[in-house]
Formats: sequence, structure tokens, C-alpha cells
Amino acid sequence: MELIFLGTGAGVPSKSRNVTSIALSMLNERNSIWLFDCGEGTQHQVLRSQIKLGKLEKIFITHLHGDHLFGLPGLLSSRSFQGGITPVTLYGPKGIQAYIETSLTISGSHLTYPLHIVELEEGLVFEDDMFTMTCQKLDHGIESFGFRIVEADKNGTLDAERLRAEGVSPGPVYQQLKKGERVTLEDGRILDGRDYIGPSQKGRIVAIFGDTRALETEIELANGADLIVHEATFSADKQEMASRYMHSTTQEAAQLAQKAQAKHLILTHISSRYDQEASKALLHEARQIFPNTDLASDFASFSVEGEPS
Repeated sequence: MELIFLGTGAGVPSKSRNVTSIALSMLNERNSIWLFDCGEGTQHQVLRSQIKLGKLEKIFITHLHGDHLFGLPGLLSSRSFQGGITPVTLYGPKGIQAYIETSLTISGSHLTYPLHIVELEEGLVFEDDMFTMTCQKLDHGIESFGFRIVEADKNGTLDAERLRAEGVSPGPVYQQLKKGERVTLEDGRILDGRDYIGPSQKGRIVAIFGDTRALETEIELANGADLIVHEATFSADKQEMASRYMHSTTQEAAQLAQKAQAKHLILTHISSRYDQEASKALLHEARQIFPNTDLASDFASFSVEGEPS
């Protein structure tokens, strides 16, 4: 899994930061891309990246403020022009369906692929044999959500070296043993696959937050995460302003990561008041509390690292 930041600014675009959009690339896991938020200009950012809209499987809108939403009708339409035919599921707060249907109808836009729209409620969002996603309401004045993505645990690897040492040649028998089955060899030996499989590898956890004031309940989404993406609209000394405008500071985001015993924190949604030099100070503030913090810039990418294999 890899996170690609298409826009990292807050409120309005600036010369250095477009408004919010984050792609979660899972090409190796499920040959698809999930998009979190779609601020104005996101499709232009996609053109400047390696992302292919044809791989887009799911879109999650954290809340209905324009800097997280206004790029969506154009991106959905452009996917048709670029030959997208596979279904897309769009998740968002109540009102997302009316917004999309109205935008597409009034503009005379016609999609070449099925678009399914799901209006969010707290709790389970999506589950299959690879991933489970849950969401939770945040505190931002309008309905805003954070998401927790949990990858299923992976089976341990087959100890092929040990099998070869015991005279078992590679072939279909390896596949049976990898499934944990009992196998009778030609020489009469009976092998139990469970004896040749290493420990399972814990699935990775990613927490992606929409805009919010700092909340104690955020830890439920962030707990034990391999990677947290959290807004840091303001510096630590602007805590009162952050609370008034229902946003978070660098310090508050770092404190969350610390309490949650997370592995990695990425700050985004940076106010345009902070230029490149001031952004370094924002990062320094967070690292004073949670050292493994990075501050996202447009087109930055970060791998989601789980347990060592």
C-alpha cells in the first residue's frame, strides 16, 4: 500500500499546495486505487502523477466542504472520457448523492461506468476478505468522518528451504502444504502443512481523518495504526483559533499519534499562511512530541509499512 498526496492545502489552493485529495494505491494488493476527498483541481493533479483513473475503485469523501468536494463531478466525468468502464463506489456524508446527481444532470454528463453512491453512517463501511473499513464522526461543524482501514492478516510463508532439505521437491505438493493441508508423499511420509508455515503476518492499519477539532474519541480510529493521516491546519500557538474554526494543530495531531501508539504520522491540510519555511517549523513542532512524523507536500508518497516480513 502506498499513499500519494494529490493536494495538501486547507480551504483554498495556493501556489505550492492544491486543496485536499489523497490516493491510496493498492495495485499490488487488489489492483485498484481508493481516493480520499477530491478538492477542486484534483483531476489536474492526477494528470501530473502516475495514477490511472481506470484503476479507481472507491472514493471516500470525508465531508461536504468545497475544498474536499468540488473536484468530484469533473473527475467522475473525465474517467469516462479516459475509457473507465469498471464500477466505482462513492461514499460520503448525507447529501453526497443529491450533489452528484444534480451536478451530473445539470451539466448533461453521462458516465460510461456504474457509479454506486453510499451515504455514510458510523460503523462498518466496507468489508471483504482483504480489508475492513470503519468510520467515525468527527467534530467539524458539519458531518465529517475519519476512516480506519484494516488489512486482513496474511498467512505465514512456506519454509521451502526446510522442505528441500528434507528431500521434498517443489511442485503441487508445496501448494497443498501452504494451505495447511496434510500430504502423503510417494515414499509414504505424511507431512502436515502447518508444521512448515511460519507465523502469520499482521495486516496493516491506516487511519485517515477528515477535518476535525481534537477529540479524545479519535484514538478509536488511530489505535495501533501503522500510519495516521491527520490535518494540522494550524501551528501549536494557534490552538484557540484552531478550536474556533474546528480544526487541529500540529501538537494535537502529534499527541493523538503518541497516545494511539501509532508507528507513523503524516500531517496534511496545511493553511496557506504557512510558506515552505514556516512549514518546516510545523514539522518540528510535531516531531518534538512524536518523532516519526512527516509533513505531506503535493505529490509526496509514503509506503505503509507493517510488521517486518
